[in-house]
Amino acid sequence: MDTREHGMIQTIASMQNLDQYRELNWSGSLEDYLKIVKQNPQVCRNAFQRLYDMIISRGQEEYIDNKKRLVRYHFFKDEFDKGKDAVYGLDIPLMRLVHVLRAAAEGYGPEKRVILLHGPVGSSKSTIVRLLKKGLEEYSRTADGALYTYSWVNLPKDAGGADDTFHCPMHEEPLHVIPIDVRPQVLRELGLGNARYAIRVDGDLCPACRWIYSDLLRKYEGRWDKVIAHLKVRRVIMSEKDRVGIGTFQPKDEKNQDSTELTGDINYRKIAEYGSDSDPRAFNFDGEFNIANRGLVEFIEVLKLDVAFLYDLLGASQEHKIKPKKFSQTDIDEVIVGHTNEAEYKKLLSNEFMEALRDRTIKIDIPYITKLSAEVKIYQKDFSVRRITGKHIAPHTLEVAAMWAILTRLEDPKKHNLTLMQKLKLYDGKTLPGFTQDNVKELRKESKREGMEGISPRYIQDKISNALVRDVEGCLNPFMVMNELDKGLRHHSLIASEDLRRRYSELVGLVKREYEEIVKNEVQRAISADEDAITKLAANYIDNIKAYTLKERVKNRYTGQDDEPDERLMRSIEEKIDIPESRKDDFRREIMNYIGALAVDGKTFEYHTNDRLRRALEL
Repeated sequence: MDTREHGMIQTIASMQNLDQYRELNWSGSLEDYLKIVKQNPQVCRNAFQRLYDMIISRGQEEYIDNKKRLVRYHFFKDEFDKGKDAVYGLDIPLMRLVHVLRAAAEGYGPEKRVILLHGPVGSSKSTIVRLLKKGLEEYSRTADGALYTYSWVNLPKDAGGADDTFHCPMHEEPLHVIPIDVRPQVLRELGLGNARYAIRVDGDLCPACRWIYSDLLRKYEGRWDKVIAHLKVRRVIMSEKDRVGIGTFQPKDEKNQDSTELTGDINYRKIAEYGSDSDPRAFNFDGEFNIANRGLVEFIEVLKLDVAFLYDLLGASQEHKIKPKKFSQTDIDEVIVGHTNEAEYKKLLSNEFMEALRDRTIKIDIPYITKLSAEVKIYQKDFSVRRITGKHIAPHTLEVAAMWAILTRLEDPKKHNLTLMQKLKLYDGKTLPGFTQDNVKELRKESKREGMEGISPRYIQDKISNALVRDVEGCLNPFMVMNELDKGLRHHSLIASEDLRRRYSELVGLVKREYEEIVKNEVQRAISADEDAITKLAANYIDNIKAYTLKERVKNRYTGQDDEPDERLMRSIEEKIDIPESRKDDFRREIMNYIGALAVDGKTFEYHTNDRLRRALEL
């Protein structure tokens, strides 16, 4: 071997973390495992408890949005995969999901339900499930997320088949080998009752392991300790690729759907060897429910399942049991998450055969984003400077695309003094004269289906990509993207009516006008560019209107004397935005009320958060 090649091999070898490898591939006796359990009962958590702890382990932060206390879970930022599947602007639906998982972890009932993520196409349903699956893989590699299973070793030839080692096909909890009649006493001695959760080990062995266990018990004439000598406990790392603890089921057309994909199938090659199709050694326990035991199974477009599959799904959720062909009910411990779109869910509501499924699902709506700043983050991630080389994306290009997407998802305001664009700004945290946080809460309440219809982020991404490819100048600007968005409406397959197509096209015009306004303001700001001077002017104006509304005097910074409020200063600013003399008192009270409302929420007033005042100061 070439010396350089040998040197490279050694370099790569030195990068491997052997201590971590040994830790992740730990194996030992049942006695060793019982010591681990006594030291850390958390290793015996069920699937819901583990999933909830995984999310919480990444941290969380509380914040106030329109007087509503919300929690942002850092797990959904996807920091462990550099934000590849980060979810933005959906804190409320994600809070609902985490609350369901917490209730299930505590054993309050949701652990007997199918979690159904429901929403329009492209609203992050599958991304959320993908995050949960990736998270479980990562969490199972940590000390906090460690879990264990077992293998049978040194088996007689007639017990395990051709090999003397048999790995449990369902990655079961090793404590299942403790006889059920003595298990409660053993669990008490192990201190499982002192764990953070009520940890229960209720399940029984899978059919294959039960057969081996019974055979060894007969051989050793009931000597349990001799049976357990054949047991090797090992750490298990969840992996979707290796089909360990994470399963995914995608329905096919009705003719090709087969329940064996969920619960396993007969191994016909081994029937000749063992003489019976009901011998567990002649059965492959490799269905999605089998391999997802201890973790999570995802049902893609779950409502497209054939009705015959529902019985497997209902039993798996309600009873935590599945029925493999020719075998008795088999215990499982897994989180079942399905997702579906609006059209399929409407079919469910009208199908009486699906009533049992409706009763056993917890529906969590995953709408489109309705907050502009959050929507922009999606496109910034996909079209960042790092990813788009050799092209310049002009300022506000991604913002106007996101703005149009949000407008298609919003309902027209019922208040006649509010435009759709103003509603978008209020939702994004901007302030408008005469509108408080209570008004924004009311707007949200009266538009409960907002975000369940409109344009998908995928359409926006496709059109930005088209505009980038068509551009020959090396620069992408907002008008190019808006034209692409408008042209694409003619061929959009999900726009059902001509009226809707016309409305979306009109919204492109609305965004163009808003963009022109943004550019005008930026040019004006550039001309009057001294930001410090504007901030000082704003502070001076606020001091004067405060004194005016409270009928007080203003301390003169230069003379130290108390002067009357400077009416000329106040009117010079107000006249720039056409506030008449007759309305000046109302406008000044509006500003003071707004500052007071911010103070109640612990926030500080900044002039640029009030659009009208900002324009007046910058003109």
